[in-house]
Amino acid sequence: MNLFQEKNIKPMLLEEQKEPFNSEKHYFEIKYDGIRALIYVSPKEFTIKSRNNNDITKKFPELKEMQKLVTSKTIFDGEIVIFTRNIPDFSEVLKRSHLTKEREIMIQSKENPVVFICFDILYQQKELINKPLSKRKEILNKIPDTETFIKSIYIEEKGISLFKKIKELHLEGIVAKEKDSTYIPSTRSFSWIKIKNLQTEVFYIGGYSEKESTPFFSAYLGEFQNNQFYYVGKVSIPKKEKIYEEIKKIKRKTSPFRNFKEQNILYCSPKKACFVEFLERSKKGIRHPVYRGIKISL
Repeated sequence: MNLFQEKNIKPMLLEEQKEPFNSEKHYFEIKYDGIRALIYVSPKEFTIKSRNNNDITKKFPELKEMQKLVTSKTIFDGEIVIFTRNIPDFSEVLKRSHLTKEREIMIQSKENPVVFICFDILYQQKELINKPLSKRKEILNKIPDTETFIKSIYIEEKGISLFKKIKELHLEGIVAKEKDSTYIPSTRSFSWIKIKNLQTEVFYIGGYSEKESTPFFSAYLGEFQNNQFYYVGKVSIPKKEKIYEEIKKIKRKTSPFRNFKEQNILYCSPKKACFVEFLERSKKGIRHPVYRGIKISL
């Protein structure tokens, strides 16, 4: 099978752990918050495939400039990212991915362009996936950066220091990759490890929804700002938790949220709070929330 010709491989994936570490056997990189993609490019061809092998080439026409960087058939692995005030903005790149009209796509490609952060090369005239990562990085480093193509910066040994800096900058996290790791498509491997910069905050519950057939309910979360209560997202909580019975006792008919109202929700007074762990905040609210326990009531 020819990887470039078939264009049907899926990216190698990462295992996860909570704590950063130092290691002479690993490269450490910033984990960018974007859309994972494999890009198949040559002077005559250009195709972008998503993590699930969907063709998203038409979504990001500005990346065709990458054709100028290669002289032969090449496959790059990386993240499609939009930066807002020098910080990766997932909500913005997600908006770009949802556009379908050619005119809108072309306008946004000029007004709100994406960048491809490249961290691996899988093919250059021939397959490279069986070579160690150190050799693939060596090959990738020969390709220059441009406005739309930027090689991911990596450091050696000092994973803990990098993670500390990432936390200060409120970025998504870091990735640790074994220097001698080969590239195994469609596989989640401990050769590559992600360490997320998770945040924990207290939010109050202003409503909930449930299905009798499941052991969980969805809690609609909010926070107080200038004596107003604003919706920030929802989280799944086990019904066996004490808070489930407590919020049923403080039901109300109208939404307590200043910025949110929806049918099929049972609203309650925002007096019961819980700890929630999440990846980051976006314009749409908190991302990847996980319930972490009850907070005392007001």
